[in-house]
This record gives sequence, structure tokens and C-alpha cells, in this order.
Amino acid sequence: MLKTTLAGSLPKPAWLADPGAQLFAPWVPAADGLPEAQDDAVRLALLEQEEAGIDIISDGEQRRRHYIWGFLDGLSGTDTKRLGRKRTRAGKYVAEQDVARIVGELTRPGPIMVPALTFAKAHTRRPLKVTLPGPMTIVDSTLDEHYRGDEESLAMRFAALLNAEARALASAGADVIQFDEPCFNIYLDKVRAWGIRALEAAIKGVPCTTTIHICYSYGIPRVLAWKQKNTEWDQYGVTLPLLSETRIDQISVECAASGVDVAVLEKARGKDVLLGVIDVGTEEVESPALVAQRIRKALPYVDPARLFPCTDCGLVPRTREAARGKLRALVEGARIVRNELGARP
Repeated sequence: MLKTTLAGSLPKPAWLADPGAQLFAPWVPAADGLPEAQDDAVRLALLEQEEAGIDIISDGEQRRRHYIWGFLDGLSGTDTKRLGRKRTRAGKYVAEQDVARIVGELTRPGPIMVPALTFAKAHTRRPLKVTLPGPMTIVDSTLDEHYRGDEESLAMRFAALLNAEARALASAGADVIQFDEPCFNIYLDKVRAWGIRALEAAIKGVPCTTTIHICYSYGIPRVLAWKQKNTEWDQYGVTLPLLSETRIDQISVECAASGVDVAVLEKARGKDVLLGVIDVGTEEVESPALVAQRIRKALPYVDPARLFPCTDCGLVPRTREAARGKLRALVEGARIVRNELGARP
């Protein structure tokens, strides 16, 4: 009950990537030393989660410059070096930004994240989550210079590639596979029209636990500026009922730093809910009491056996000190409520 987890990413050590660059930080080590440095960073990420007491952990996404590019780089037909410009996320956070390009036929020559999972499993006994970008978010975050067709067709291409990777990860021992779909909070008409269908195609036949993560983006300056002035937080009211009819096992939502009314979680009945109770947009570490308060607010709407206290989004923009503190607060806050409910640790 109230098992803790995180959205996926943790900050990278400064000797691996420049923390000031945040999401697209170039690697610090030379190419010949990069694999060893990434191995070391993964060991640290696993250890820090275990020391904090996190129940379901990840490798901290230490091998990926960006949560989308980490998958794209394993495909043929993509270019994450010579970037294009595109309006993404409906221009919500910025008018245009640099994006990866689709320059040829999209294929998956072989497993992309399985070796990383195998390494992580050799260094922990705790359940492991692997995160993948969702098909809608990949489409929104790439410039299609090859197919030049409709978004739905491209999303279904990516869904098939993601499905192959997810099945391979499950066979290699992944306990949880999470699909990151922040675009589900932006393009509600597209979610209805084809986003749910693309998600279903991505998880088809995947035997382990599957999760969809839907947040209001990372805790970075342009997103924080938008959140300060945003007044509409009703997107989950549309997406949760749709997701409740799918085969997805878990839904991860942002509730700490957003203006979301947790009563909307009633619409996710029948699914596990990964409740965001840690604000990833600030260096301030929450007190366990505050985390417990945020968890309690969700209890009238989510069965405690289906509630997983979690971070709002990835912690990669934060300092390592703040991230460690937030993970400890997450665990301690969950323990407070678990004790109140009379559950065993």
C-alpha cells in the first residue's frame, strides 16, 4: 500500500553532463569514456533511490540526453544532431523550438533500452521501471521531412516501434514500462481521435505493468512561467475517463505543482494512480508532513491499495541535493499516511 516511485529521471552528476543545460545537456566525457561514466551514474542513481527508500525505481535516465531522443537515437531514419524548428505543445510554452528530424524510413534495428535495463537489474533487487516516450508526444516533438503525411499515421508507426521495444523490455525483466505523454494534456481532440488508439497499439501484448505519465511538463523556467498564469486545469477530466476504458494499468498525474482538483481522480476508478505529490519545479524540499497532506487529499477518490505516491514529473532539472531530499520526503510522507491507515510498511 502507498508504494513510492518517481516519474523517471534524476539529475545527472556534473561529471556526466552539464547541469546548467538541463534537458539537452551535452555529455562531458569523451566518447570512449562515456559508457563507463554512464554506468557509474546509473549505479549512483539506483543507490540513492534505495537509500531514500523508493519502492519502484528507475535508472534515473542517466543514459539519455533527453527522454524522447533516448528512444529516437536507437531508430533508423531519425536525426537528433541536425535539428529542425517546429511549433510544439501548441505553442503553450514557447513559440518554436529545435526538434529532432525524421529523415528516412523509420525502423528499429534492434533493442534500444534492453542493455541498459539488463545493467540496472544486475545492480538492484528492487522493481524497475523503464520509461518510453508516447507516440503522440514523439509526433509532436519531431519534424517529419520524410513521410510528410498525417500525424495519426505517423503516430501509429511510432506505436508499432514502441510496442516492439516494450515487449523486448518486458521479456528482459522490466517490472513497469511507462509511456510519457504530456501531449495528452494539450491536444484533447487528438487524444479522442487517435491518441488513445495509438497508446493501445503501443501496449498491446506487453505482459508487465504498463503506465501512462501525463503531466504539465518539466520544472524548467518557460514551463514555470506558464504555470504561474494558467487558470485551466481541467484536462484530466477529459483524459481520465478515456484511459479508464483502455488496457493501461496505471495513470501518472501531476497534482503537487498544478492547479488540478484531485477530485478528478474519481474518474480513474479501476486503475492504479501514480499521484504527483512532489513539486519538481523548485529546489525547496517538501516536508514529509506536506507530502502526507497531499496524499490524504486523494484518499477519498482513490483506493489506498491503488495509490502510488510519486513525483510530478522528472527531477532532471533539479540539483542532486534537492532531488535526494525530495525522494526522502516522498518516502517519509507516504510512511506517515501508511501508518495512519494501519498498514504494514
